[in-house]
Amino acid sequence: MVTSRWSELRGRFKAPRRLKVTREGKFFLGITLGVGFAAINTANNLLYLLLGMLLALIIVSGVMSELSLRQLNVVRRLPLRAQVGRAHLVEIEVFNRKKRSPSYAIEVEDLRAGQPADKRCFFLKVSPQSAQVAAYRRTPTKRGHDLHTGFRVATRFPFGLFEKSREIPSLGELIIYPAVDPVKLPGAASGPSAGVEGSSSRGHGEEFIGLRPMRDGEDPRDIYWRKSASLGQLVLRERAREARPDVRLALDVWKPTGAGDDWDAGFERRIRDVASRAVAHIKRGDRVAIVTSTGSSSRADRAAGADPLLRYLARVEAVASPAPPSPPATAAAKA
Repeated sequence: MVTSRWSELRGRFKAPRRLKVTREGKFFLGITLGVGFAAINTANNLLYLLLGMLLALIIVSGVMSELSLRQLNVVRRLPLRAQVGRAHLVEIEVFNRKKRSPSYAIEVEDLRAGQPADKRCFFLKVSPQSAQVAAYRRTPTKRGHDLHTGFRVATRFPFGLFEKSREIPSLGELIIYPAVDPVKLPGAASGPSAGVEGSSSRGHGEEFIGLRPMRDGEDPRDIYWRKSASLGQLVLRERAREARPDVRLALDVWKPTGAGDDWDAGFERRIRDVASRAVAHIKRGDRVAIVTSTGSSSRADRAAGADPLLRYLARVEAVASPAPPSPPATAAAKA
């Protein structure tokens, strides 16, 4: 309760703008101070005039930079999916809501929770009542949640002496899939010798083995409309059952007590290996189930694609191993 109240007070009294002096601005301020001391010591009117001009430039810089930063809407467009080791694009759109004044030299930083702001987009000019779009490329190095918290909008307009910025909150979440390596699978076992029903049995596969009248409650997507029109009744295409068995991939998520960075690196390698094999089986047409040591699982097939499995692996976290049961107390020795 106290922490939330303190955060609210900090947000309320936080400065709406941040001002940073650039390298050129430091030289300019040094010259201005030097001219000011000289004007005071010599009482020279020309030095006072020069000092007034320098101070006027500082005021003009503050006013024009403030006009550039005002009434800007920033929108982020994240991709549908992202993967470790593969570059993806993030689009940034800036809309200027001002009716007459354009915004110049706008720089937008995309802020992420717990990570440095290393990606920026620059907009030379955003006209009134119009939008500009830019994009930056990013290659994730870690799977899991990538939480975007907002934007830092800055400008050095008009003279480059100061950098004025403001922060705009904007939440966005992107799930980073684990990396996938090419895997060569062994030949798939099928047929009666492997204990699996042949492809001629009924089921929900991709091949058709015949036609039959439609019953109440059955899926209408398998209706064979051409034959139904000629017979005068609804006829279904009967599908063959898949001949391949389900593939079960196990993943141990128990983390031993006192395990360090080496165990974490090995855990990430195991997740990458499971993801690679799961994608290879999906491409071959197998149904895949990933089961962790805690009992949670995820399943997918060719129709659903590998996205459910990769999304599940992106969220998997290590779990501390349960403490071993204490040995039973021994009975007291009889006297």
